[in-house]
Amino acid sequence: MALSRRRERHIDYWPGFVDALSTLLMAIMFLLSVFVLAQFFLSREITSRDEVLDRLNAQINELTQLLALERTNVQDAEDQIAALRASLQQAEAEQSRLQQLLASGAGQGAEAQARISSLSSELENERQVSQRALSQVELLNQQIAALRQQISALEAALEAAEAKDREANVKIADLGRRLNIALAQRVQELNRYRSDFFGRLREILSDRENIRIVGDRFVFQSEVLFASGATEINPSGQEEMRKVAQAILELEKEIPPEINWVLRVDGHTDNIPLSGAGRYRDNWELSAARAIAVVRFLIENGVPSSRLVAAGFGEFQPLDPADTPEARSRNRRIELKLTER
Repeated sequence: MALSRRRERHIDYWPGFVDALSTLLMAIMFLLSVFVLAQFFLSREITSRDEVLDRLNAQINELTQLLALERTNVQDAEDQIAALRASLQQAEAEQSRLQQLLASGAGQGAEAQARISSLSSELENERQVSQRALSQVELLNQQIAALRQQISALEAALEAAEAKDREANVKIADLGRRLNIALAQRVQELNRYRSDFFGRLREILSDRENIRIVGDRFVFQSEVLFASGATEINPSGQEEMRKVAQAILELEKEIPPEINWVLRVDGHTDNIPLSGAGRYRDNWELSAARAIAVVRFLIENGVPSSRLVAAGFGEFQPLDPADTPEARSRNRRIELKLTER
């Protein structure tokens, strides 16, 4: 009884603080991922809208150039008509002068009549040319009107595209907001079940000094589960793993099916190279083999294989970077981490 009270008075709150801090970091990472995803979809939508706008602007520029060219042609035709009218006035003035000469002198009548005939012929030609020019001007006016209608249609299409783009941006923003809320809820649910899982393991394994919590992971020293250089779980380690399997099975009943969780089993070794005569070539293979051995043992004790992941890290993720026997002992470990797939 005295020993139990002494343990209650020496409660270590640091693991809980680290657990809360890691949970906050994971939530921030999820939110950043969602933000990047929303930005990616938004940039793709905006890029497609920009391409449509570029095509419309190119068509408008082309039609504007055609309109300017047609206006130039119309101006040329009007100048030509003005010149023809001036020539016509001159011809009519000459005709009047000749008629006056004809009236004043009979001797010059024949010559004046011939001159009048010539001027009349030229006048008729000028009138025909003027008529053709007027026809061309009318055709150009029709073409200009058609071009203006096309420009109006393109401007209406451009305004519709801009309105649709604004509507799409609003939808994307709303989708991102709802996705952020859903992910935040999912993270909170998973963190709650992770805390429950760690709490149960804490109660089950609290009497072992070489089993501890580091951040959001349960850490088993390799000596608890394996003999030196071996990958077969020893009897005492099997007993501890059965407790873990039972806690996982109880937790699985409580976690909703829409939360896609997994228990990741990470194998770690120290930095002492393996001898070439052994079964494994290096610490990579040894750490992976130990993680796989734990996963297979949990599967044999009822844990679904779809909820387990094995990973080997060799000596490249040490808890203690010091090159001492104590540091190497701490670095030889198996870590359990409840996370989302």
